[in-house]
Amino acid sequence: MLAEPRISEARMPEPARLESDLLDARARAIRVTDDLEGERLLGPQLAIVNPPLWEIGHVSWFQERWCLRLRADGSLGDSILPGADALYDSSAVAHDTRWGLPLPDLNATRAYGERVLELVRERLAREPERTALKYFVRLATFHEDMHAEAFHYTRQTLGYSDRLDSQTADENGRGDIEIPGGKFMLGASPSDGFVFDNEKWAHEAEVAPFRIALSAVTNEEYLSFVEQGGAAPRYWKKEAGAWLQRRFDRWLPLAPREPVRHVSWHEAQAYCAWAKRRLPTEAEWECAAPRLAYGRVWEWTDTAFGPYPGFAADPYKEYSQPWFGTHKVLRGASFSTAARLRCNTFRNFYTPERGDIFSGFRTCALSSN
Repeated sequence: MLAEPRISEARMPEPARLESDLLDARARAIRVTDDLEGERLLGPQLAIVNPPLWEIGHVSWFQERWCLRLRADGSLGDSILPGADALYDSSAVAHDTRWGLPLPDLNATRAYGERVLELVRERLAREPERTALKYFVRLATFHEDMHAEAFHYTRQTLGYSDRLDSQTADENGRGDIEIPGGKFMLGASPSDGFVFDNEKWAHEAEVAPFRIALSAVTNEEYLSFVEQGGAAPRYWKKEAGAWLQRRFDRWLPLAPREPVRHVSWHEAQAYCAWAKRRLPTEAEWECAAPRLAYGRVWEWTDTAFGPYPGFAADPYKEYSQPWFGTHKVLRGASFSTAARLRCNTFRNFYTPERGDIFSGFRTCALSSN
């Protein structure tokens, strides 16, 4: 019997939708990894990426662990892959050891993933009304979506081609929008369906009136900062008097109206100091979000990642709590984020030096402006 999560009040999609989304998440993850072979299956040992062969196996292990192996008493049944826990449990296997593990080869890793997916679909067909199963299927889907995006930015980091043929639109808004401030409900409610524990639950927050940019900071705006002494973002270079940006495996002319991409929280703060602006808090960002266009890059906020009042960890306890106090919150979504993950309440989080992710930012006026 599958352990019941403590979130049974959350509404879930119908089983058919759960299954189709699960399959779509797997197809997307395969699309961003299906050309990897040889040395690229492990790649260089960097703190900001995982070895792809390990990560492919980890995604399937996670799906099996939560959707097939978890018992009502919290214990785990056996994996269909002997020794899987010692290979793929990210909370127990140190990051820098993952390159040296005795991993199955790619064919065996893919076969493991296909068999797990098949068994999860069979169980969903047998137990279509089981709340716990539907919750964990959704968890596994979103987990795979996030790893597909991680595979995508790994390809950028390592200079591989863009398997998703990404199109990045220009930012169209100019100037600021006035937000009157006041009290509002920050966070997710049970009627929102599946949400992560760090979004729970909606609670009253208050913000003072503020002005926030209609669009994220663009390459053109950031270039002015660079040309007056600011550091250029990673993946920028100046050649023959012209600025270029690396997009995966291609160097392209800097697109002036695209949102600046691959900047860290520290770099965003440096720009704000130069521009005499500031980052929004995450409460300000969520308050303004219904009136903003977002989703081209993740947007840094000034807020440290922490729990909402009354926080209680969901069954996947390692998702949020270990990172409280050490990470900064990003809001919105990026061009690489699966549509089903996009919502105003979703809280992404990374350490402030990370700029390898698809991150940008928008700014707020200082109160004295």
